[in-house]
Amino acid sequence: MTEVSSFAPHTTGCLYLVPTPIGNLDDLSVRAVKTLQQVALIAAEDTRNTQKLLNHFQIPTKQISFHEHNTQQRLPQLVELLQSGQDIAQVSDAGMPSISDPGKELVQACVAAKIPVIPLPGPNAALTALIASGLSPQPFYFYGFLPRKKSDLQQTLNFLAQLTTTFILYESPYRIQQTIAHLQTVLGSQRPIVLARELTKIHEAFLRGSLAEVQAYFHDHAPRGEYVLLVAGKSGPAVVTWSASQVLAQVHTEIAAGAKPNTAIKQVAKQADWSRQAVYNLYHGLEAKE
Repeated sequence: MTEVSSFAPHTTGCLYLVPTPIGNLDDLSVRAVKTLQQVALIAAEDTRNTQKLLNHFQIPTKQISFHEHNTQQRLPQLVELLQSGQDIAQVSDAGMPSISDPGKELVQACVAAKIPVIPLPGPNAALTALIASGLSPQPFYFYGFLPRKKSDLQQTLNFLAQLTTTFILYESPYRIQQTIAHLQTVLGSQRPIVLARELTKIHEAFLRGSLAEVQAYFHDHAPRGEYVLLVAGKSGPAVVTWSASQVLAQVHTEIAAGAKPNTAIKQVAKQADWSRQAVYNLYHGLEAKE
């Protein structure tokens, strides 16, 4: 085990991890500006996007592209430059490097080569949204973007559904409605959620309510901007009690959305914490919930 001091003299260069603004350019810190000015090279997720930031702050430092599609090609080149004594700053398009963005592979390569890795504090969409959400801020669980593959998605949602802490997701405006529908199926319609969009920008907004209310909101309002989803953790079974009318209405909603009656009954029973037989009886008018 070897301790690597960030600011002691080194024979190698240092890798600086520099967070960039998630919207408002004024959020780039003075230290970040100085670091980007002083390093020999900036490894950027998208050099065109980062160039706009560099132009705004009149930073002349050269860039090299470093993203998910050229990581393995770039790693040896960047490590070699660092070992030769050059300092490199790594940035993503917005926010913290490595957090749902490129970066971790370069950090791991530097750690293995005993090259100092120096993180700068700065903008992060998840924490910015969390402290304004109104949900319990700690402990929390950050996940990021959900898996696309159906089996992986289901497994992940089943795991997240059991968390008793607030959990945080990222989502694009193109998939947000589908993601809300998935969450509602697994977590139930009444689970509290907060959606934050356009953070630090002029159209910054927070949408707070239940999953059912958010889904209804999107029926009348088109999604806009990138979203941070903050979902309340699982609470005790007695916290939310579904009435018979709520259960029946949700069954009809599921059927209207294309589910077969038996499938809808099964899903709603899980959401409402009713027995499947009780929901079946209610739907078919046989008897009330015992």
